[in-house]
Amino acid sequence: MSGVSSLTIMGYKSIRELRDFPLNNLNVLIGANGAGKSNFIGFFRLLAEIVGQNLQVYVQKQGGPDALLHFGRNVTNELSAEINYAGNAYRFGLIPTNDNRLIFLAEYASVYGSLKNNYYKGGHDESALKTTLNPYGQQAAASISNWRVYHFHDTGDNAKVKQRHAVNDTLRLKSDAANLAAYLRMLYNGYPSHYQRIVDTIRLVAPFFGDFVQRPGTPDYIELEWTQKGQQDTPFKAHVLSDGTLRFICLATLLLQPEELLPDTILIDEPELGLHPYAISILADIFKQVAETKQLIVSTQSVELVNELSPEDVIVVDQENDASVFKRFSS
Repeated sequence: MSGVSSLTIMGYKSIRELRDFPLNNLNVLIGANGAGKSNFIGFFRLLAEIVGQNLQVYVQKQGGPDALLHFGRNVTNELSAEINYAGNAYRFGLIPTNDNRLIFLAEYASVYGSLKNNYYKGGHDESALKTTLNPYGQQAAASISNWRVYHFHDTGDNAKVKQRHAVNDTLRLKSDAANLAAYLRMLYNGYPSHYQRIVDTIRLVAPFFGDFVQRPGTPDYIELEWTQKGQQDTPFKAHVLSDGTLRFICLATLLLQPEELLPDTILIDEPELGLHPYAISILADIFKQVAETKQLIVSTQSVELVNELSPEDVIVVDQENDASVFKRFSS
């Protein structure tokens, strides 16, 4: 597993200084509104945009450098980080420009400690990991690209999870579950035992649920359809499901897919939204099962979820002196 073993974050939003913070296989962040839980998850979104060479677009969408630097450039002149994973490390520093961009002060990837490394001089505006001819940078990019942030908050009428999409859109479950129906069909055809486990788990939380509709043939487009238990002849669309049930379906599909398809590190922001306490208990059990082989980082406000976990799994986030602090307690 190449999940994150420890990380340092300096000057990012509410996180003024977080040094050499260790991460386990299961990490559940809890704290008050505005403490910094979502900023911790958001850092990994930033990291994904960096490695995906989409930093400049992301910075502008977020509102420019001052929206990402701790209290803006008047207080913080550099956003830097070091991420350690499987004996490897990736480090970078970003500084603001007068034309409202963030550019690299430096970027550094090391593989297998300090024996093999790659350093990129500053001044570039997109990561050099993927474009370098050095295989160590490319290896770092491949590892980091397998850390994925998921957010299943949008279940409104126009949510992508409820729309038609290409049936071949199955390379991986999208971060907002926009390809959920196609992904479930892929699991139904290629991994029937995992598909059935997903269906059985959904029935624990939603006893009325029968199955997903898998229409015959090979359509170009598909949308999420399901049947009610005992009413297999009447298909329903996704918009009939409650928000909580639809979110749980997304979570179950993500977490109960075959292990080889799962990202090495899975980040989920507030998975408890709209869930009944019994569903949260089921979800906690799934978290513990997944964490046996993969890394989970979860932000929550759910006391019910935390009560199902060991103290060592919980990271308490608080605000001290206008900055986020992170503490992991022992039993």
